[in-house]
Amino acid sequence: MLAVKNGCYGFVSALHIFPWQAVENEPGLQQWNQPELWIEAFQDLARDALFFAEDIFGVQFCLRQGGVFSFEPETGEFSWMAESLEHWSALILEDYSVLTGYPLAQDWQDQHGALPAGYRLLPKIPFILGGEFVPDNLHAVRSVDGMRTRALFAVQMRDRPDGSQVAFDPSSS
Repeated sequence: MLAVKNGCYGFVSALHIFPWQAVENEPGLQQWNQPELWIEAFQDLARDALFFAEDIFGVQFCLRQGGVFSFEPETGEFSWMAESLEHWSALILEDYSVLTGYPLAQDWQDQHGALPAGYRLLPKIPFILGGEFVPDNLHAVRSVDGMRTRALFAVQMRDRPDGSQVAFDPSSS
């Protein structure tokens, strides 16, 4: 994939495939996968993966033993998606509205303008806490800052049973 194109954005920036090397203010695969950038903030939740792309909300797509996975930053959980990059690409093309967040990316950008490179749309109220999938619940945040913020949340939420009470300060996201 990177032999043909050194990273790209697709579906009105709803899908971001990282370039091999940093481009302007944007990290490349090597930088994005440095543990100290954001992975260590998730403690042991985000280890043993090569993160190569992200959706509009900063959900990461990665390679791990066993195939291609998604990594949900609000929970710190991996979910298997496909056995290969080719299969993952086919899944994205078949269901890009759901897998990239394209419709909400389009709606938000219709209201606020183009999303700058290196930014993702994060919920003001986390989706896992009932935040709505609507433009008014989203704000643009640098990808790395969004990952670090949600790492704090994911680590706090780890091992808590469903329905647990949590304190969340929306101004900190």
